[in-house]
Amino acid sequence: MQLLTTLITPACIIDEPKMAANAQRVAQHCEQQGVALRPHVKTLRSLEAASIYAPVPMPITVSTLAEAHAFSEAGYQDILYAVGLSPNKFEQVNTLLNNAVTLTVVIDSTTAAEQLCAQASMLEQPLRVAIEIDVDQQRAGMAAIDPELITVANKIAATPSLIFAGVMAHAGASYGCFDATSRNQMAQQECQQILLAAKNLEEAGLPCAMISAGSTPTVLANASRDGLTELRAGVYATFDLVMAGLGVCSYTDIALSVLTCVIGHQKDKNWVLVDAGWMALSRDTGTQNHAEDCGYGLVCDIEGNVLDGWYVSHTNQEHGVIKHKDGLSPGAAFAYGTMLRILPVHACATAGQFNEYHVTQDNRSIQSIWPRIVGW
Repeated sequence: MQLLTTLITPACIIDEPKMAANAQRVAQHCEQQGVALRPHVKTLRSLEAASIYAPVPMPITVSTLAEAHAFSEAGYQDILYAVGLSPNKFEQVNTLLNNAVTLTVVIDSTTAAEQLCAQASMLEQPLRVAIEIDVDQQRAGMAAIDPELITVANKIAATPSLIFAGVMAHAGASYGCFDATSRNQMAQQECQQILLAAKNLEEAGLPCAMISAGSTPTVLANASRDGLTELRAGVYATFDLVMAGLGVCSYTDIALSVLTCVIGHQKDKNWVLVDAGWMALSRDTGTQNHAEDCGYGLVCDIEGNVLDGWYVSHTNQEHGVIKHKDGLSPGAAFAYGTMLRILPVHACATAGQFNEYHVTQDNRSIQSIWPRIVGW
């Protein structure tokens, strides 16, 4: 058993009990809502982590085909690749299909449908295709009332080797919902729009076996899920400062942090220098428009307790700069060589900087190391 104090920094730490509690919270909420959960494994991209919040044989969502391949080898057979499929990934798709994976891919335009249908003869097994629906004008997708939606679905359904699976959506606007009321409203809007799309398709003779919606802010909202086949969410497994800033979780729920060491000071500026720069923390500053801007992360002691007012104000490649929001001078808690932990602004971005996670159950020692799936 290795102590945190002996790790080479920076290192990515996962608090396993917190992660298990987060997973249970979302699973119970979905059960109460009467809808299936399809977890998104993109945040940690770890088979060991997924065994806690998405154990086999749960259906999963991935953001890369590298994830899909690794998870399929581990026994996962129902996989949604929730990023628009590009023509250069057909070889990877065939590998998965030949491994008996029920793979669903996503497109969101007539052009994408035409290209996919034109190249469908390259597929060695039938491929399920879902259409992404734009529920909030924030990212990808077709509008529920777009007449081209029917055209796209018909093209898929009429093409050998393709199976029209249904519709999916992601409420990206939920990341701008800072109270329960607005999150509930966004969740309801998300459901209404994707159900409208499914209704229009069904009336055109194109029933949707999959009606999939979700994001971490909306998955925990109170809204009617009647008619949905599943909800998706991902970052809830660890949460992060963006989610805390929205009010979806508290700081004490965040299960991922970066262990770092104090390597210097700029006393005239009240700065503390640490060995976790943007190569460890990422350059995500997603709390800039929140009531509390957390910079590049909030500072904790080595056991993960938040040190009030201290945050990472800016980063260089391998240097992070910690200061207090009120300009206070750092004391003994920031002595040279002191180990600290940084809560991430965006857990997906921070986790992506590491090839492995050091897992703790007591916030003093490491019980296991989980590798991360890398690549696309």
